[in-house]
Amino acid sequence: MSGETSRAQLLPSGHDFPFGKARGMVFPRVVLVGHGVISDLGTTCRQFDFPDRGAVITGPRTAELAGHRAVQILKESKFEATSLIAGEATEEEVSRVEREARAAGARFLVGVGGGSKIDITKVVAARLGIPFVSLPTSAAHDGISSPRASLHGSATTTSTLAAVPVGVIADTELIVKAPFRLLASGCADVISNVTAVLDWRLAVRLRNEEFSSTAATLSEYAAQEIIDHVASIKPNLEESVWIAIRPILVAGISMSVAGSSRPCSGSEHLFSHALDRVSEHPSLHGEQCGVGAIMMMYLHGGDWRRLKNALHTIGAPTSARELGVRPEEIVNALVQAHSIRPERYTILGDNGLTREAAERLAAVTGVIG
Repeated sequence: MSGETSRAQLLPSGHDFPFGKARGMVFPRVVLVGHGVISDLGTTCRQFDFPDRGAVITGPRTAELAGHRAVQILKESKFEATSLIAGEATEEEVSRVEREARAAGARFLVGVGGGSKIDITKVVAARLGIPFVSLPTSAAHDGISSPRASLHGSATTTSTLAAVPVGVIADTELIVKAPFRLLASGCADVISNVTAVLDWRLAVRLRNEEFSSTAATLSEYAAQEIIDHVASIKPNLEESVWIAIRPILVAGISMSVAGSSRPCSGSEHLFSHALDRVSEHPSLHGEQCGVGAIMMMYLHGGDWRRLKNALHTIGAPTSARELGVRPEEIVNALVQAHSIRPERYTILGDNGLTREAAERLAAVTGVIG
C-alpha cells in the first residue's frame, strides 16, 4: 500500500466517462489517492493553470496536521498562499471566510480538513466563482467530492448547492491518523445509499420524478463496494482508508451526475436531519444515516439485517444506545422526518409515520428496546 497512488480510477466498469465538464455535468478533473500524495498539491495546482494567488481554508487542528504544510507546498511551487482558519460550517462562518478570502485576493482555494472545512471551502468557492481543490484529512461522509454542502443553523441543518472540486487529493497517510470512528461514519453514509436509491425509484414510479440510471448505478456501486469489504476496513490500517475512500468519492460524484443529492439522500437522511433537531446530543451524520437506513430498508421490505450486519462489522452504530441518543429521540425523529424536505418523496410518504408505527419500526429493527 505504501507509496501507491491512484489517479482518477474511480468509476465501475461501463461508466468510464472522462472527468471534467460534459453534458452539463461537472466532475473533479484529477483525483489522487495514496500515501503521501499531499506532496503533489503544488504540481496539481500548476497543472490546472491556477492564478498565482490562493488561500488554504483549514481548521485549528487540521492546520497543524496538514494545513500549514499545504501552504508551504504551494509556496514551493511559486504560489502566493494565505492560510484562513475556519470554524464550524455555519452561514456566518462562510460569510466571514468569504470576506477574508476576497480580501486576500485569492483566485483559487484549497480546503484542508474534515467535512465542515471542505463544506465551507466549496460554498465560498461557489460564491466567489473560483476553483478549489479538496484535500480531506478525514472521511466522515461523502462530501469530499460532492456538489453539496451542509450548513448548520441554530435549529436546523440545510443542504445547499456548492462548487465541485476541480481536484481531490486524498492522502491515506493523513486520513488514517483521524479517529477510526470518522471513517466508519463515512462508510455508513455510503452504505445508506441503498435506501436513498430505493426512495428515488419509488418517487419515479409514484411522482414521475426525473431519474438518472447512471447516477443510481454509481451510488449503488459505491454502497456495494463498502458492504463487500467491511471485514477489511479496520482501525489504524492505511489499507482500510484505501479501500473505503474510493467508494466514498464515487458516491459524491454520483450527485454531480444526478445534479442533485437524490442518489445519496433519501428517507434515511431525513431521519438523520430530524434527529439533529430533536436530539440533545446528536451523533455523526453518517452514523445516523446508517441507523436510518436499517429502519428505512425494513419499510421498503428489503434485507435490513444485511445492512445492520455490515454496519456492525465496520464498527458503526446500529442502535440508539450506540448512537448515544435516547429511544424517545429516535421515535420523535421518525415521526418528524417526512416534514424535513416535503418536496422529496420517500418511503415515508406525505404524512409520515404515526408514533405507534415509529415505535414498532424502531423496536422490530432493534434500534430501540
